[in-house]
Amino acid sequence: MNTMYSVSVSPHLRSETGTSSIMRDVAIALMPACLFGIYNNGYRALLVILISVAAAVLTEFLFEKLCKRPVTVGDWSAVVTGLILAVNLPSTVPLWLPAMGSVFAILVVKQLFGGVGQNFMNPALAARCFLLISFSSLMTNFPAVDGVSAATPLTALKSGGSVDLLQMFLGNYSGCIGETSVLAILLGAGYMLYKKVISIRIPGIYILSTMVFIVILNLATGAGMPSCTYLLAQLFGGGLLIGAFFMATDYVTSPITPMGQVIYALLLGFLTALFRVVGKSAEGVSYAIIISNMVVPLIERITVPKPFGSKKQKGGAKA
Repeated sequence: MNTMYSVSVSPHLRSETGTSSIMRDVAIALMPACLFGIYNNGYRALLVILISVAAAVLTEFLFEKLCKRPVTVGDWSAVVTGLILAVNLPSTVPLWLPAMGSVFAILVVKQLFGGVGQNFMNPALAARCFLLISFSSLMTNFPAVDGVSAATPLTALKSGGSVDLLQMFLGNYSGCIGETSVLAILLGAGYMLYKKVISIRIPGIYILSTMVFIVILNLATGAGMPSCTYLLAQLFGGGLLIGAFFMATDYVTSPITPMGQVIYALLLGFLTALFRVVGKSAEGVSYAIIISNMVVPLIERITVPKPFGSKKQKGGAKA
């Protein structure tokens, strides 16, 4: 008999979905936020985006060439890193700053730890936190929009001021390039959910738990029960939505186990609420995500599903 059988190890189900297609979809999903940011902030926002992406791609290309590694710029991961960093920057930053941030993200956080899939925290957010610590005045210098004060809504809210929820939903206020328009962010999030690039589990639990913990912490600190306007402003303002859908869901730095994803999202919600309510800063999403990223290995270790048919023996060993 001449019939030949192909024998291989699992998995036997194949999918054409790979890193490049996933990253490309994420880049497409970021376009509404990027385009609105350019509309809202002018040509400076476009320059920041272009420089951030170009620096990320060029850094990855040169490092891999110099180290004689396979060049991976075609997988779009460097493009996405550059885009995520750019949308988290004010349009007023000096143009060398997004370049420095992208070099830090790709070189220090990604490539020095092994490249794609080996980084222990989100490279773009790690770079943003590095820039916030190193150049805080530049990173918090937001442009005025239509003559309105450059104070962000969350800053105004923390100091006891009022906010316009409709303008926050549309995005007509000062802030980072891609975080102001709730509508633009939701359009991109809807695209990723439709393409099944992400699931709703992490962002949904993260957003809901943030609101719950904000209520709890306000009551615990004696601030009283927050109003619906306050809670909606916390939801619409800052980087909560873009962080929940585009950064907390990063495949490499988020848990793969379902229970682990729930714990991870709850930790994100608690830290974000803690930083916003108790901390001096009005924001906290970036720090909440990178801290939670570092806890992911522990979360996965304690949430590994029990193999079917196994049982614990005395002393903790499994049979």
